[in-house]
Amino acid sequence: MKDCYKIIIMAFAIFVLNGLIFVVKSQDLDSIATNSILLETQDTTSFLPVEEGDIVLENSIDTVQIITIPDSVIISEILKIDSIITPKTETFKPNPTKAVILSAIFPGLGQIYNRKYWKLPIVYGGFLGLTYAITWNNKNLQDYGQAYKDLSNDLINNADKPENWAQSWQNFTPGGSDPALRFNENFKTQLRGGRDYYRRWRDLSIILAAGCYLICMADAYVDAQLFDFDVSPDLSLHIEPVINPGTTTYPQLYGFNCSINF
Repeated sequence: MKDCYKIIIMAFAIFVLNGLIFVVKSQDLDSIATNSILLETQDTTSFLPVEEGDIVLENSIDTVQIITIPDSVIISEILKIDSIITPKTETFKPNPTKAVILSAIFPGLGQIYNRKYWKLPIVYGGFLGLTYAITWNNKNLQDYGQAYKDLSNDLINNADKPENWAQSWQNFTPGGSDPALRFNENFKTQLRGGRDYYRRWRDLSIILAAGCYLICMADAYVDAQLFDFDVSPDLSLHIEPVINPGTTTYPQLYGFNCSINF
C-alpha cells in the first residue's frame, strides 16, 4: 500500500516538473519571436534577426525573404515628403533694369517696386512743390510779359489816347493812383524786370524738376542693385600711436594712426 502512495507521489512530481519546463520553454519562444522571424523550409527551420527598416516578404513556397532598406534611403524619402508639404519661400530680389523703367514711366513706381514705401512722401512732396513753383512763376511771367508788351504798344501808338490803354499794365499800378503817372519808360523797365525775374525762377524750377526725375531713376536703380547688400552696423574708429623709424634722410617721427571699419 505504501509503495502505491510513493508511485503516485513520484508521478505527480514528474507531472509538475514537466509543466514548469513547458512554461519556461514557451516564455523563451515568445522572447525569441519578438526579435526574429522563423524561417521554415521543407527540411530545416532557422531563425534570422530582424532589424528596424526591414520589410518581410513571404512567397508561395513556405519561404521568407528579408529586404533591408538602408537608413539613408528612408531619411531621403522623409526629406522629400517634408519639401512637398512645406512651401518654399523665395527671397525677393528686385531687377535694377525693371526698377529704372518703372521709375522712368512715372516717378515713384521704382520705389514701390523696390518696396521702399517710406520714400514716396519725399518723391511726391518734392514733385508737388516743384510743380506749384513752375505754375506760379509761369503765371506771373505771363502777366508781366503781357503788361510789358501792352505798355510798349501804348507808349508808341496810344500816347495821347488814354481810353485805348490796355488794362493789363494798369493792373500793376498801385490802387487808386492815376495810370498816367505810370505811363512812362521807367514803369516799362520795372515790368521788364519783373518778367525776367519770374522767367528765371520758372526755368530754375523746371531744371530742379528734371533733376528730381533723374534722381528718382538713379535711386531706384541703385536701391535695386544694392538690395541684398550686407551693411554691417559696426562702424568703429580706432586710434593708435605710430612710430616711424628714422632714416638717413628723415628723422624719427611720432604720430597717431586713425582707421575706420565699415
